[in-house]
Amino acid sequence: MLLDASDLFPFVVLAIVLAAILGSVAKRWMKLKEKQLELAATVAGEQAAQYATKIERLESHVATLNRIVTDRNEGLAVQIETLRDGPATKLN
Repeated sequence: MLLDASDLFPFVVLAIVLAAILGSVAKRWMKLKEKQLELAATVAGEQAAQYATKIERLESHVATLNRIVTDRNEGLAVQIETLRDGPATKLN
């Protein structure tokens, strides 16, 4: 029993319709993934900028501490003692 072209026609139409539906679903899925990647890149960029700011601030603090530790200025000891003897202030 051989199938002729008229018997195969409904299967060909069904295959084309299924391929179109699956193609549409795949296209939408790829757009969603692209948006997710863009959002992840934006968040990563913002975090990198925040970390860079923190690093700059910490480097500044380390440079100041390094200057204080290595400074052989006699006035530094006087300044520290003045700070110790001064009125106590509440730190935030």
